[in-house]
Amino acid sequence: MADSVLVVGGGPSGLMAAITAARVGAKVTVLEANEKPGRKLLATGNGKCNLTNMRMDPSVYRGNDTKFIQKVIAHYDQEQVLAFFSEIGLATINKAGWIYPRTEQASSVLDLLLMEATDLKIKIKTKEKVEKIYKELTPEGKSAFVVKTGTWQYIADTVVIACGSPASSVRGASDDVNAFADFFQIRREEFLPALVPLKVKGDFTGKWAGIRTHASVTLVVNGKKIAKDTGELQLTEYGISGIPVFQISRFAVHACREKSLVEAVLNFFPEWTEEELRDELATRVENRPDKSLSQMLVGLLPDKLIPIFIAQLSGGQSGAGTRNLSAGQLSDWLTRAAYRLRHFKVKITGAASLGQAQICSGGILAEELKESMESKSISGLFFCGESVDADGPCGGYNLQWAWSSGYTAGISAAYKGRC
Repeated sequence: MADSVLVVGGGPSGLMAAITAARVGAKVTVLEANEKPGRKLLATGNGKCNLTNMRMDPSVYRGNDTKFIQKVIAHYDQEQVLAFFSEIGLATINKAGWIYPRTEQASSVLDLLLMEATDLKIKIKTKEKVEKIYKELTPEGKSAFVVKTGTWQYIADTVVIACGSPASSVRGASDDVNAFADFFQIRREEFLPALVPLKVKGDFTGKWAGIRTHASVTLVVNGKKIAKDTGELQLTEYGISGIPVFQISRFAVHACREKSLVEAVLNFFPEWTEEELRDELATRVENRPDKSLSQMLVGLLPDKLIPIFIAQLSGGQSGAGTRNLSAGQLSDWLTRAAYRLRHFKVKITGAASLGQAQICSGGILAEELKESMESKSISGLFFCGESVDADGPCGGYNLQWAWSSGYTAGISAAYKGRC
């Protein structure tokens, strides 16, 4: 068993790796760049911390080698994660498969992880930003890792790199793993924002900013439907946001990088068919024929959206009444309105900054790693969490990856070298 394990990063995967290694007898030190560990963990799930998901379909994960991701998840699945957290004192609640702490506070999760680390005598060194990692022979002729920070030099038998990604505006988010990978000549995928708001081309975005409404979002790349999700859509001064946008954003970001034509089709009435929506509009006209076209949509559509639709459907004649339209004109308007309300197409020009992303795609390529999360080329060097090219949608999937990969890296690092 390795005498000492050094973990770079005190986030979810790093703390899991440290606890797992210490539980099997390794001496563990965690180096955390922030003044406190777990800053990103505290921000997950809007502070509620979506621990995992009982509907753990491994196929939802994305990366260059999804089969690798599935194998690692199987090493330590959601049932084992729940058993671990129950053992250290966390009560949980199941919300349609999405698992949260019973307190609905991410701080409860972090507090219990740190309590467990203390009980296991894990040393957590804060304000220690790792600047360099390399291998050298000790005076005893043993190969060991040297990990240098701005203030100290640490020696370890094995190293677990769990320093995350540049996603999030939380202090400590970084792309440090890139420098470590490049030094050891380990291949990696460029970090790109995922679970991120998207930018939209159009002069109407400033008018709809602040709207939150139930809708579905379909991503269309070069005319082909790629992904779709439904939920609370948030309209911003630069584009679109909210969970349904986050769920498709990874694919949009990659398509934009490839200079593809990227569009999103917004359906503001996913609960109705186009025919049902047309009937609803027709009923409104029949009941209140003196109302203007603009007034006809009040109570059906958020106020800020009404002039945007009217401008496109009626040439901006918001004050025009339905009595002023012929039967043919009215029928055409109803048909076009029902279609447009369910097929509002916008062009995606890119994504918000990495600082606004919840996670990144990219990181160390799976083909560079063994299933133990150890580098194939550098013995004793392990990677986990966001450092690896693996990401999932909202719903606890990314934390599950952190727990699974952290567990696997931690126990593998601890047992490295055992005869």
